[in-house]
Amino acid sequence: MQLHAKWVITCVCFLFLTGNVCLADDTAAPIRIGATVSLEGKFQEPSAMIQKAFIFWADEINQKGGLLGRRITLILYDDKSRPDLARALYKKLIEQVRVDLVFSPYSTPLTLAASEVSEQHEMVMMACAAAARKPWQRNFRYLFGLYAPANRQFIGLLDMMARKNHRTLSILYDETSAFNLDIVNGIHQWADTFDITIMYEQGFQDGRKALPHLVAAVKEKNAAGLILSAYPPDCYALLGLLQKEQYRPPVLAMPIAPVHPDFHKNAGDMADLVFSTSQWEPDERIPFPGTQRFVEKFTKFAGHLPSFHAVSAYAACRLYEQAVVQTESLDNKRLRDYIFSLDTVTLLGRFKVDHTGMQIGHNPFIIQWQKGKKQIVWPRKLQTAAPVL
Repeated sequence: MQLHAKWVITCVCFLFLTGNVCLADDTAAPIRIGATVSLEGKFQEPSAMIQKAFIFWADEINQKGGLLGRRITLILYDDKSRPDLARALYKKLIEQVRVDLVFSPYSTPLTLAASEVSEQHEMVMMACAAAARKPWQRNFRYLFGLYAPANRQFIGLLDMMARKNHRTLSILYDETSAFNLDIVNGIHQWADTFDITIMYEQGFQDGRKALPHLVAAVKEKNAAGLILSAYPPDCYALLGLLQKEQYRPPVLAMPIAPVHPDFHKNAGDMADLVFSTSQWEPDERIPFPGTQRFVEKFTKFAGHLPSFHAVSAYAACRLYEQAVVQTESLDNKRLRDYIFSLDTVTLLGRFKVDHTGMQIGHNPFIIQWQKGKKQIVWPRKLQTAAPVL
């Protein structure tokens, strides 16, 4: 199924999802679920996965007869990767369109903005794409996370570096995002644990302007490892600069971009041996029920393999579905109480939150691109290949 920008516009766009089988009461009002997606800007690539997962789930539900006997209608707006626009659009969805439920946008910055609105209106938001701790430090009662926190995501990489006696590291990061700041804080914590020295560290606000100078500084330090914590456009820019400089450290890592199935196609030979943190991978070794079925059906639906962004969005949808079915209600207070009580396994992995709504049950792992294929290299029990470093 091809998804185009015209499907989602800044103005309201109703996506009526029809299936081959419909047992829902066509006379009943549909359940309206609202969200924003990023059709442009720095979040576009991972947000596209989330958009497809939302539509995949809604289509699946409608083919089975709807939810509570009512069809699902998705109402999606384009937030253009802008927190201010996301905030305004969630306000419109809740106050003017009067949706029954809301899904979350992609990224910590957009989730921070959108959840201010959903919390004010006491509406549940399953944050399917936010890993920073900041969203859960505001005493909110309706926001729940699915991702392992950002400060834990590179534990495995530093563990592997220490085992190979790679004891020096440089860090570059987009300092405009709480997610990237938490990544860096976690790297500091685990570098101390594994006796790895951080030789160079620098944040930036505009990667296009800053990265050429920062790459020169990194090259001069010549540490054994380089981690860039930034969103996909800056990740691809870094790879291009490293190629131009004909420089590459033994360990090169970045979040988000490398988990996308098109990373090798987009990055070319520079993709080889790049590490990344991941929340899930489309591999039969992932022990969570329904993995193979989801991979097959989503791939047929979307025309490509899912990344963990698609799986987290789908898992969030299924948690909403479970809460609605079990409570036989769309009342957000009842849904909130039910979700708080859960300790369960989703397609993404274990789901369990603490009293703030932050995810504490799920653990990340490390992938590496090897000879054009994405491999799980940590933890060892899930390895599809040994790490090369």
